[in-house]
Formats: sequence, structure tokens, C-alpha cells
Amino acid sequence: SEARARLAEFFVSLAPRSLDKVLFFSGGGEAVDFAIKLARGYTRKRKIISAYGGYHGHTGLALAAGDIKYKKYFLPLAPGFIQVPFGDLEYLSKTIDNDTAAVIFETIPATYGIYIPPKDFFKKVKSLCEKYGALLIIDEIQTGLGRTGKLWGIQNFDVVPDIMVVGKGLSGGIYPMAAACFKSKYESVFKKEPFLHVSTFGGSELGCIVALEVLKISSSTEFLENVNYIAKIFADGFNQLKNDFSNYITEIRQLGLMMGVKFKNELWGPLMSKACFDEGLLCVYSNNDKSVLQVLPPLILQEDQAREIILRLRKAIERASDRRYQLKVISSFVKAQMKNQIDYFKSLF
Repeated sequence: SEARARLAEFFVSLAPRSLDKVLFFSGGGEAVDFAIKLARGYTRKRKIISAYGGYHGHTGLALAAGDIKYKKYFLPLAPGFIQVPFGDLEYLSKTIDNDTAAVIFETIPATYGIYIPPKDFFKKVKSLCEKYGALLIIDEIQTGLGRTGKLWGIQNFDVVPDIMVVGKGLSGGIYPMAAACFKSKYESVFKKEPFLHVSTFGGSELGCIVALEVLKISSSTEFLENVNYIAKIFADGFNQLKNDFSNYITEIRQLGLMMGVKFKNELWGPLMSKACFDEGLLCVYSNNDKSVLQVLPPLILQEDQAREIILRLRKAIERASDRRYQLKVISSFVKAQMKNQIDYFKSLF
């Protein structure tokens, strides 16, 4: 269709160099499934390496690549998936081999606690992939489209992946859209059998129109400059909060507006999520590191709104540090857990 062609042309013009092919999907999990199928189909290898604590979606191959927390209820899943600690190059080097089809990592794993890897991490991962003939799949579903201050999060690490997956924000919050872009040589997988992967609603007319506007906005200089300007305001505010609440905050994790506040233990993430809610903020904790509170504001945020969020975060920390408030939240949590257990046992009889 014309809308799909316009979007594809503009998308690859913005993608990291040499990623000159793109397919569209109705969700990020489907796009990840495709990326893994493409890697296996092209390399004719089976092993897929992903990270402990990572998250790539709830569909088949995407689920298999995710953390055990999300897939343990649905075993057995597709074989050939191995996990390594994110950021541990030595562990990865001992795991990757000549049977590895791909390594798939999120640029910054949000569910793992907004863990920001060293600057040279992805360059070294790419080198390992090239050594063993494996493809590097980068999951940009959360970090893409300006979240980190650059259009693509991976650009902060000066690496071009073999396949890049994009989703969430590509929809503009209006129509489900996701994409996978890749090097043209990999499309040879579909030369003999073009129907190896199809998507009923992927690349719909309305979705393509929405996504094209999203890309135009998020790739603009004005938009990205605002993200970086607001990120600096948050950085200053977070540093002040860390100084003022050093008994509770142990680390600030930030790249652009991909932000996390790490607290002293895993009770603080859920506690702060509730305290933030009471202060009018929607901030959730990282499910695979509950000590980290995710702070992921809209990218169109203005300065007065950013300062208001920092002020409310301060009030939330003050609220969460009150012993009576802590006991109230913990009591509510325990009651909810007990009710779930009672309902479960009732279901057995």
C-alpha cells in the first residue's frame, strides 16, 4: 500500500546505517518473534542467547527469550534458549559458540532495573557475535524513538545491530504498531518461501499513517533537544534527592529520559510506587529488581512539569520514609496476599 511504502521508506532513512529493510507488526512481541525466526532462518543455527531479568514480550519466541518469571507457568517452551547475566561479557564469551544464531538484548533493560551498560559493552557483544557468526538483535521497544535523547538508544553505544526491533511509542498511543528492521541480505530467508512470516494486521493503513507522524516528530531536532534539556533538569533534581535522602537512595540510573531510582532494598520499589500514586505520579517498580523505581515521563514534557514531578517525588519519598505509612502499605499487601491464598484454596474444593 502507499501508506506502508511511505512509512518503510522514511523508517529505513532514519535507521542505523545498513539496516535497509523493515517489516511492520501489530505488537512488540510479534516483532521479536520475527527477529528470532529471521536469525535462525538465515544462520541455520538454533541457540538464542538473552539476558536474565530481561523482557521481550509474552508471545512464543519472545516469551522464551524472557526471564523465567514470565515463562515458568507455560513450560515447555521452544528449546534452544540460553540466558546470561546482562553486562557480563566474560559469561557471554563462555556461552556463545558456533551454534548460536543470535544474541538478543534490550539496549537498557527496564524490567531489570534500568541497568545502563558500560559504553563499550555492545561493541564487544557485536565482536563476539561476528566471531561466531551470530546476529545481534537489539530490542529498542522501550528505548527507541527519542527516550534516551537520541532517536535510537543503541546510538549512544556507537554500534549497528543486525536486527533492531521497535514498538510501543511507534503507535503514538493510537494504533498498535511495531517494526523490525534488518540488513537486506537477511531477506534471502524468504526468497524460496515468502510466506514464512505473515502478519494479519501488521502494517495496517491507519497504523502506518500514525507511525509516520510519530517518526517525523520524534526524529526532529527540536523534539530531541527538548528531551535532552528536560533530562538535564531531572539529572540535577535526582542528584539533589540522592543527597537529601542518602539513607534510602543508593543510585540514580539515567540516560536521557530513561530513568530509574535505586533504593536500599526491594521493599522500597513497591512502597515508592504506592507513595508516588498517592502524590499523583504513575511510577512503577522494576519487576525483576524491585529496589528500582522506574521514572519514564512523556517525552513531550515541559520544564514546569518536570520540576513538578521532582517535587512530587520528594514528597513521595518523605511519605514512604514514615514508619506508619510503611506499616499501612505492608498491611494492605499482606491482606491482599492472604485473600488470594484463601481464594486459591477455595477453588480446590
